[in-house]
Amino acid sequence: MNSNTTRVVAGIVIVVVAVVLFVVLRDDGESASEKSDQATAPAGSTNTADNTVTKPEITTIVIKNGKPVGGIAELSYNEGEQVRFKVDSDVSDEVHMHGYDIMKDVEAGGSVTFDFPATIEGIFEAELEDRGEQILELTVNP
Repeated sequence: MNSNTTRVVAGIVIVVVAVVLFVVLRDDGESASEKSDQATAPAGSTNTADNTVTKPEITTIVIKNGKPVGGIAELSYNEGEQVRFKVDSDVSDEVHMHGYDIMKDVEAGGSVTFDFPATIEGIFEAELEDRGEQILELTVNP
């Protein structure tokens, strides 16, 4: 190779190395704490950096002796969000989500999961229908 070819090849190598280092080391303008916050964002939250939404954790209502452990569960959603909860029961009954008119049977020792869009705003209750026992108060905000 002559000296001009060597210089051109060396120049190309330097540019390639510089581009690779730039891509690997750039920080997208985010601080380390912002990156840390994204990695540990709570379930159900929106990551404002890229507008991704994580699926919320499901609330479990435990029924012992036909009553909700810890009292009536309270859930709050905004209209359009996905309502999700699970009922673990030691008694057989029908779980009825009033207002949305969704009913599911649960066997003793079994569980049922509810997953539906919050399309009606207001305050609603879910109950063990045959026992008339309220287990959940659902608030859907506009």
